[in-house]
Amino acid sequence: MSDYRTLTSVADAWGEISVLENAEQRILAFGAHDEQSKLLKATPHIPKHTYLRAMLLALLFTRPRSVMVLGLGGGVLVHALRQFDAASRITVVELRPAVIALCKQYFRLPLSKKLTVIEADALAYLGSAQHKRVDMLFCDLFDCDGIADGALSADFLQQCRQQLKADGVLVLNCWKEHSRDPELLARLQQLFPAVYACLTGSGNWVVFATAQPLMAGQAELKRQAAALSQRLGFELQLSLTRFSPWESI
Repeated sequence: MSDYRTLTSVADAWGEISVLENAEQRILAFGAHDEQSKLLKATPHIPKHTYLRAMLLALLFTRPRSVMVLGLGGGVLVHALRQFDAASRITVVELRPAVIALCKQYFRLPLSKKLTVIEADALAYLGSAQHKRVDMLFCDLFDCDGIADGALSADFLQQCRQQLKADGVLVLNCWKEHSRDPELLARLQQLFPAVYACLTGSGNWVVFATAQPLMAGQAELKRQAAALSQRLGFELQLSLTRFSPWESI
């Protein structure tokens, strides 16, 4: 990141957070070299990271009116969801108050009555009380050491299922090595009849779990992905080529 300048750097109980930028983009980093989010300043709704584009393939399953996002980061996913449908209700749960403050100040978080940002531990938040169920739940819980502890546990996945409506969609951002984790697949299959996944060029393994399998064939999925790409303002076709049912190895 030698061509970037540091805008600010803060420390909290979980470590260091930095905001860097060059002429075109702005980065949120956890620790010295952990690039957590990258926002294109001219087009904040267009994800630079391929795993975020892959996560948005979830919009092939349903057009959500209510969404929950666990893990705010730089807010790029929120920007993209707002581009897709400005009327949808989005609830974001973020552990670190410093991340929320930096996202508002430096990453143009699209604040509105349709967006609620909650400062809380996502794992504890889902288990604390009955929350209004949502159509889609995105789980992107990472820290400087990787996926947050407990974010793929049986208890947490059960809480995610309870947070979703009957035909809701759970989207998990994982690492490539989780594609070889039969126990994770089994935990998901106990809760959801249909589990899909997409391997990204960045080494992320994005999982989609739902009660309603996709009935469209490959040609129809390509057509739908093209229409979705036009609406979002960026291409999803490359991610779709790596998207398929997650089956046991």
